Amino acid sequence: MLPPLLRLLAALLCAMAPLAAALAAPRLFPAVTPLPAGATLAFPQDYGAHPDYKTEWWYATGWLKTPEGKDLGYQVTFFRRATGIDSANPSKFAPQQLIIGHAALSDPALGKLLHDQRSARAGFGLAYAKSGDTDVKLDDWRMARRPDGSYQVTLAAASFTLNLTLAPTQPVLLQGERGYSRKGTDPQQASYYYSEPHLKTSGTITRNGGKPQAVTGTTWLDHEWSQQVLGDDAAGWDWVSANLDDGGALMAFQIRGKTGAKLWAHATWRDASGKITHYAPDQVSFTPQRRWRSPRTNAEYPVATQLATGNTLWRIAPLQEDQELDSRRSTGAVYWEGAVTLSRDGARAGRGYLELTGYASPMKL
Repeated sequence: MLPPLLRLLAALLCAMAPLAAALAAPRLFPAVTPLPAGATLAFPQDYGAHPDYKTEWWYATGWLKTPEGKDLGYQVTFFRRATGIDSANPSKFAPQQLIIGHAALSDPALGKLLHDQRSARAGFGLAYAKSGDTDVKLDDWRMARRPDGSYQVTLAAASFTLNLTLAPTQPVLLQGERGYSRKGTDPQQASYYYSEPHLKTSGTITRNGGKPQAVTGTTWLDHEWSQQVLGDDAAGWDWVSANLDDGGALMAFQIRGKTGAKLWAHATWRDASGKITHYAPDQVSFTPQRRWRSPRTNAEYPVATQLATGNTLWRIAPLQEDQELDSRRSTGAVYWEGAVTLSRDGARAGRGYLELTGYASPMKL
């Protein structure tokens, strides 16, 4: 017979075995699947976080104007990333969710981006992404949706501070099939995805410790959540969104393979009358017009490009060429993300943001 102390130890080990097995089990994430017939994304619930899915982001990009009439581009992104730690883990210190923040300011007078990045595990009220409605926080960086539908964005980056209000002027724009957005030939290479174009923007910006400066402008907000977006053969994507001058809205992207070939593409155009047109992969193409090589990473980006959506051609040109963002301290990626103008038939058509990933190295989410 075992001594009493050994019997107690054996009993404790037996009792703990199921818990240990549960904590060691790999976390399972739901697949992104087409929505049932007649179903759509549900608001305000889908404005908030979806912690059961692996990856999620809230992505605000816009053009701001100073009182002197100077144009600036800005970008604020909050990422939520579920780790492989099972949600059954009872420890408050277990990093089940990570919160990552990116912020950038594009000013042609500086010649390159001002940008900052942060990351932390969710918990203790210091970092979170709440369910039910948009409320994401990372230390003193925050994006929260108010009862009137507007967003308050506040953050203090290394070389600038933003305090902005983004007020909706148009309905939500569902991407893909009622919010289910394909990203590849495998139907599970997809995200749930909606946009809020033409957010009327006002607030202040402070640079390099100076005085707050009033700004106005227009913002585009994207919200996506997914389990698997890129296939093993994908290198990255080209993506653009634009608030069109006539009140319309345009979003287009292509997924590129490691050989540079197009693997998938899609575009959504809501015209000035509110009519929405979706474009299939064979109707969307990005054709580089001018490339820029980074002096820091040697990556070459097609910063000026021609976008085709069906029979319509859009010319995309950057506010400035150097809008490369190095996020290796947070998401691990280096990519180009910057303010652009769009023209059609020789006349300016809108302002937006262009994102070019996978040119420095293949993108990994």
